[in-house]
Amino acid sequence: MSTTIPTTHTSGTHPVVELLAKDLPAFCPNPQMPVWNHHPRVFLDVSHTGEAMCPYCGTRYRLKAGEVVKGHA
Repeated sequence: MSTTIPTTHTSGTHPVVELLAKDLPAFCPNPQMPVWNHHPRVFLDVSHTGEAMCPYCGTRYRLKAGEVVKGHA
């Protein structure tokens, strides 16, 4: 797994985490989230649509513009 920290911003009431292809696989909660807000870890597939939403907390994960996913199908 990557050691980079994804870019996070807020869209409405839920955070949006922008990922690089090297940050995959995407999972939530991510290391930037406060410990008090953790839920069970879920892996999110952003390879098909470029975006996925956590079913627990609603955080949206999306690939940054121009990122190409290789080897994830």
